[in-house]
Amino acid sequence: MSSERIISWQANPSKPHYVPPVGAIDAHCHVFGPMTQFPFSAKAKYLPEDAGPDLLFALRDHLGFDRNVIVQASCHGTNNSATLDAIFKANGPDGLPRARGVAVVDPAIRDAELQALHEGGIRAIRFNFLKRLVDDAPKDRFLEVARRLPQGWHVVIYFEADILEELRAFMDAIPVPLVIDHMGRPDVTQGPDGPDMKAFRNLLNSREDIWFKATCPDRLDCAGDPWDMFAQSVAPLVADFPTRCLWGTDWPHPNMQDAIPDDGHLVDMIPRIAPSEELQRQLLIDNPEALYWAD
Repeated sequence: MSSERIISWQANPSKPHYVPPVGAIDAHCHVFGPMTQFPFSAKAKYLPEDAGPDLLFALRDHLGFDRNVIVQASCHGTNNSATLDAIFKANGPDGLPRARGVAVVDPAIRDAELQALHEGGIRAIRFNFLKRLVDDAPKDRFLEVARRLPQGWHVVIYFEADILEELRAFMDAIPVPLVIDHMGRPDVTQGPDGPDMKAFRNLLNSREDIWFKATCPDRLDCAGDPWDMFAQSVAPLVADFPTRCLWGTDWPHPNMQDAIPDDGHLVDMIPRIAPSEELQRQLLIDNPEALYWAD
C-alpha cells in the first residue's frame, strides 16, 4: 500500500436537479477515519484522506437526503469503530436514528460482540469477494457467522460478475436475506438483456429475499457521465424488482480517485432508473426502511 493518502471525492459537488422525497435514505456510503482517532487497517489496500461524519452529513443535507446506511469500508478492516461513531453522530436532537450500518467482522466474532454491534445500529455484515481489496474470503467461516446473526439482520455481498456462478452454492446456503452490492458489477455495455444481467436476474429469481443496490454508474459505465448505458441497463431491473432495490451514493467513492464522480449527477440518475414517484419511494424509503429500520 502506498503511504500517499488519496482523495476520491469532489469537495463541491453540484446541487442535483432531482429532489428526493422527505425521509429518503442514501443506503450505501462510507466514512474514512479520521485516521488519528480511527487508524486504518494494516491490511488496507488503499490509504484515503479523512472523510468523516461531518463531511458525510454535510453531503447528505446538500443532496436532499435524510438518512444514511453506512457500510464499513475495507480500509478499516474488521474494526467497526469509525462506522459506529458515524452512526451515533447521525442521530438528531430528537434521538431518532438517522443512520444504520453494515459491519465487516472476523467470522470468529462472539455473539455478545454481535449484539453490541446491533445496539450500535448495525443491521448487517458484509462479505467482500473482490480480490484486489481483500486477501482472504473463507466461505465456510462466513456461513458459520451468518447462522449466528442477531434477529432481523442480513448479509451484504460484494463480488464481480465473473464469479457469480461460482458463488451461487455459497449464497444459496446463507440462511438470512441477501443484499448484493452494485448488482454484482455487471457489464452494462451488454445492455439490459446481456449475459451478465440475465445471470443476475436468474439469481434474483432464485430467492425472494435477495435485494440489490442499483448503484455506482461511475464504476460500471465506462463511457462516463451521464452514464447512459447504466440507465438503459438498470431501469428495467428496478421496474421488474421494485420491492427489492436500494440506492446509494457510494460516497466517498473508494478507489475512484482517477475518475471522481459528481454526487449531484449521481442523484440525478435516480429518476432515470426509477421514473415514477412510486418507484422512487420504494427505492429510497420503503425498501431500505424494511431492511434497516424495521424496529
